Amino acid sequence: MIRLGPVLILAGLIVGMAFASPVFLTTGNIGNVLSQTAVIAVLAVGQLLVVLTRGIDLSVGSTLALASVVGAIAFEHGQGGPAVIAVMLATGAAVGFVNGAVYVWGRLPHPFIITLASLSIARGLALRLSEGQPKRGMPGVVRTIGNDSIGWLPYSTFLVAAIAVLVALVLSRLVWGRWIYATGGNPEAARRTGIPVRPVLVSVYVMCGLLAGVAAIVTSGRLNAGSPTAGSLAELDSIAAVIIGGASFLGGRGNVANALVGAVMIGVIRNGMNLLNVDAFLQPIVIGVVIVLAVESDVLRAWLENRFRVLQAALT
Repeated sequence: MIRLGPVLILAGLIVGMAFASPVFLTTGNIGNVLSQTAVIAVLAVGQLLVVLTRGIDLSVGSTLALASVVGAIAFEHGQGGPAVIAVMLATGAAVGFVNGAVYVWGRLPHPFIITLASLSIARGLALRLSEGQPKRGMPGVVRTIGNDSIGWLPYSTFLVAAIAVLVALVLSRLVWGRWIYATGGNPEAARRTGIPVRPVLVSVYVMCGLLAGVAAIVTSGRLNAGSPTAGSLAELDSIAAVIIGGASFLGGRGNVANALVGAVMIGVIRNGMNLLNVDAFLQPIVIGVVIVLAVESDVLRAWLENRFRVLQAALT
């Protein structure tokens, strides 16, 4: 029942919003929620990989912005859709590699340090390359992914679903996935059993950056521009989505499905506040409170699970 907590909370939010606003469950608004949630969902999947190893990536929003701007510059210089997409993905992966490499081989005590630094560096580069202004224009394939839909169902939703299925299969079926969980669960034990802990750590940051590049494609397509200010709230939202979804900062616990539930939950909250005309200045406060509650719920969840294990052991 504890593991179903995120799903039950999301269901409660949906029911509550359906009563609060007759517009909420219309197909048009559901499409809006899915479209607005796509970027958070992609980033949350990447953030999940990092959190599973007891890490955190504060730079995903800035990486998204940098990849978006670099993609727009490539388009300005005559590159087509495939090349622009490749440039965005490569930019994200490069930032992720720097994060992982400096953290692991620089022997930093926590990834918070390097990802906080790269947050500032990537955002600064995005602003410098764009001269502080959005760079208009994107290839048709990028606009289609970010802005078009089949009826009321956005194309970006299919992209999120494909990424989620792929990462879920990697985590559950591949040795690399088991190494990720083992590294987060007990790094020293993982090292002693022969798991290449350092390469695993670097790889999750590369994947997180790569998925930030995917999120940049969605954002750029929606805006038809490379924006240096894109993704400014994404860091907090992606972290909140993962923790709301039941992953633990202590590592080794979490799954893709619940990370997506957390992302949709944040999307529903934001959409609901807009429908109910909540003051725009109050909305960040609400999201901040949600993040605090998410962290506290993680602590409570861990305590309850430990108590259940103790009780179960006493009864056997």
